[in-house]
Amino acid sequence: MNKLIVAFLLALVPLLGMASGGGHLEDADIDLGDQASLQRGAKYFVNYCLSCHSAKFQRYNRTAKDLGLSEEEVKENLMFTTDKIGETMTVAMDAQDANTWFGVAPPDLSVIARARGVDWIYTYLRSFYIDESRPFGVNNVVFPDVGMPHVLWKLQGTQKAVFQEHEGQKVFEKFEQVTPGSLSPEEFDAAMRDLTAFLSYVGEPIQMERKRLGTWVLLFLAVFFVLAYLLKKEYWKDVH
Repeated sequence: MNKLIVAFLLALVPLLGMASGGGHLEDADIDLGDQASLQRGAKYFVNYCLSCHSAKFQRYNRTAKDLGLSEEEVKENLMFTTDKIGETMTVAMDAQDANTWFGVAPPDLSVIARARGVDWIYTYLRSFYIDESRPFGVNNVVFPDVGMPHVLWKLQGTQKAVFQEHEGQKVFEKFEQVTPGSLSPEEFDAAMRDLTAFLSYVGEPIQMERKRLGTWVLLFLAVFFVLAYLLKKEYWKDVH
C-alpha cells in the first residue's frame, strides 16, 4: 500500500508542475455566465486558434445552443472546417504537415483549461515576447522555449521582456511595449479573458448547468435535513 501511495505522489508531481506553469499567474477573472463574452471568445478561437489547434470534443451545434446562437449564425461565422453543424471543431491543418512545420502536431485544446487552469491560459496568451534566438522570433514567460508563434501579435503588438539577475538566475520583471497592436492593452486583456472563458467552457460545457442544479440539490438537502430532524424528534420523543 505504501509503495502505491508513493508511486501516486511521484506521478502527481509532474502534473502539478505542468498545471502551474512558470512565473506569476494573473487572475483570469472570467464569467461563464456572460454569453456575450463566450461568443467573443468563440470568435477569437476560430479565427486565431482553429487553424492549428482542434477542439475535437466540442460540437458546433452544442456551441450554438449553449452560447445563445442560432445554427445559421454558427454556420456563417464559426464554421470554417466543415459544413455540417453536428461536426466537431476539428483542425484545419493536416497533422503530417504540422509535424513538418513545427516538429510536433499542435495539441487539441478541448480540455486545456482543465489541464492547465484558466489563470495559466490567460497569462500565457499575454506573455509572448521578442526573442530572436527562437525559431519564430518569440518566447513566452509562462512557457519558456515555446514552439508556438505569437499568432495574436497583430492584436497585441510586440513586447520585450525585462529580466533581472537574482542569485545567478534570470527573473522576469516586466514587459515593455515595442510596437502597438490593433487593440489597446486593456482591450487585448479583455479579448484574452473572453478567449480563456470560451476554452474553459469547452473543457466542460455542462459546468454552468451542473452548478445551477447543484444549488437546487443543496436546497433540497437543507429542507430534507429539517424534515428528517423533526421526524427523528417525533419518533424518539417517548424514548427515555
